[in-house]
Amino acid sequence: MPNFSRNIRFLSRSRPGRTQPAEKEIPASFVRPAAHSPAVVPTPPSENEPPLKRRSFINFFSSIRYSIDGFFAALKHEPSFREDLIFALLLVPLAIILPLNAVSTALMIASLILILIVELLNSAIEWVIDYIRPEIHPLAKRIKDMASAAVFLSYINCVVIWAIMLWPSNTVWQRLGDMLTGR
Repeated sequence: MPNFSRNIRFLSRSRPGRTQPAEKEIPASFVRPAAHSPAVVPTPPSENEPPLKRRSFINFFSSIRYSIDGFFAALKHEPSFREDLIFALLLVPLAIILPLNAVSTALMIASLILILIVELLNSAIEWVIDYIRPEIHPLAKRIKDMASAAVFLSYINCVVIWAIMLWPSNTVWQRLGDMLTGR
């Protein structure tokens, strides 16, 4: 068993020819105010900090435009996103038509939208990695594999939610049969 006490004593001794570092003063912004003292007033931003972005309707509409541009860029350049979108567009009407309550329908549609969201994030991560490091690197592969695993988990989530909602012991099949036979 190692002797840690000897190491601690060695580290705690001051060495000859070395001076102890001077204690630094703690800035007031790091100190929590006491319960009886008034709250610390934040200091104004320094000259080095960028000014805060002003929000307006123009910024809001610009953000929406950039989002739509990103959506269409994904449609144009990402075949996996197109496949996921077709998958969602086929299943959303089915989720709406099935005789389920509104919460179940919303949950089924949300699981499909989650696939699209995660696929967009996966595509963005892959594009950034390809832009930053075009050559093959093991860490770049790991990052891409993790993003792909997130898409896979969103698919598993969707399958589990749809299986739970459409399970034979659920009354949806009885209601669907009644609806088709006209009872």
